[in-house]
Amino acid sequence: MRVAENLNAALHAVLEADPSAYVIGEDITDPYGGAFKITKGLSSRFPDRVLGTPISESGITGLAAGLALCGDAAIVEIMFGDFVALAFDQIVNFAAKSVSMYGSHVPMRMVVRCPSGGGRGYGPTHSQSLQKHFVGVPGLSVYEMSPLHDNRVVLEEMLAAGRPSVFFEDKVLYTRRMHDVGDLFLHDHLAGSGGAASAARVFLEDPEAADCVIIAPGGMVERAVGAMRRLLLEQEVSCTLVVPSRLHPFDVEPLLPSLRRARAVLVAEESTAGGTWGSEVAHRIHALLWRDLRRPVTLVHSADSVIPTALHLERSVLVQESTIHDAVLEALRD
Repeated sequence: MRVAENLNAALHAVLEADPSAYVIGEDITDPYGGAFKITKGLSSRFPDRVLGTPISESGITGLAAGLALCGDAAIVEIMFGDFVALAFDQIVNFAAKSVSMYGSHVPMRMVVRCPSGGGRGYGPTHSQSLQKHFVGVPGLSVYEMSPLHDNRVVLEEMLAAGRPSVFFEDKVLYTRRMHDVGDLFLHDHLAGSGGAASAARVFLEDPEAADCVIIAPGGMVERAVGAMRRLLLEQEVSCTLVVPSRLHPFDVEPLLPSLRRARAVLVAEESTAGGTWGSEVAHRIHALLWRDLRRPVTLVHSADSVIPTALHLERSVLVQESTIHDAVLEALRD
């Protein structure tokens, strides 16, 4: 099953299980079914609860927050994640604060889906990874789609938590197969790392015995696994990849035993340099393990640059498989 098919099935399951759930967005109704066809078939099956809207990200998100405030559940599709900036006020100052600012806990069952990331030549305003702008907002959770996590489980967790979530979906993943880590590696899920949608691990034989632990969100899986394969076959370097579903709040504690054993720790992400999720993770690891770490945590991210449209220029600023490969070797160099 492709990742897009898994996400589509997850949305069908949410609407079927909860008669108070809505899906809202631009051009999401049939026959179009959304810019990336993730909502295909939803409006035909649930015509009263799949709502096509005018082009107004702030209005769409405000409507969803109002539904959540009244006890319903709302899933918003932002056509391109770049445009979530237009809804920043509704997410940060309305939805996230409504959880606690009225004197008692108010469940806000709301998910804002953001197709994000580069690699498809869509240019500066349709290719960004804006995760870092939502990390650390009180009352708000940040998730990233992964080919190693069942989207039904992830959506159920976000809605059950009763706080708004922003769900970043790397566009390149839509066409990839679920649970595909190649022929060399195994994968499992790490208990106690963020609820039902726990962190996934990709490893050779023993996930606790690796030269390097790579921590990276779902959009980086293909590139990280490719780098791991090259490192193993060419350099006999073994890596374990940890892929969290929930980026914030992020539970570091279950990772500590394997991080202590590793010769190097690397955090990779596609967000541009400066104030990133990765730097927050690195800081927390350093604070907990500074006596045990053999060297500083390595950060891999995209350049401090707008994303060019031309594919050869785009590749020069975004994180590539080779970027991770070279960073691991540098981190392990004595």
